[in-house]
Amino acid sequence: QVQLVESGGGLVQAGGSLRLSCVASGSLCRFFRMGWYRQAPGKQRELVATITSGGSTNYADSVKGRFSISRDNAKNTMYLQMNSLKPEDTAVYYCNYYCELSNYWGQGAQVTVSS
Repeated sequence: QVQLVESGGGLVQAGGSLRLSCVASGSLCRFFRMGWYRQAPGKQRELVATITSGGSTNYADSVKGRFSISRDNAKNTMYLQMNSLKPEDTAVYYCNYYCELSNYWGQGAQVTVSS
């Protein structure tokens, strides 16, 4: 089992920045993929960005150039730096950990961007 704890959500004005953190603990894998997903009210959960154990990253087109995903292996922590935030970025952001055919999710962090 893997446990994920997110932090860093909040309310920000359009154009502002926030940083989300996700700490992973438990039975961690050597090879894994971590990522951030988001779900806005009335919409399906969608991919925001992912990062593999090898450091490869992938971003949704809607956040490219504005968001940056990173990780600190020593702290088992993943980050999402969100800049130039837009009202359409408002959603609950979920941390995801995938390894050995198992998917784990955090509890979610609310991000609200006011216009």
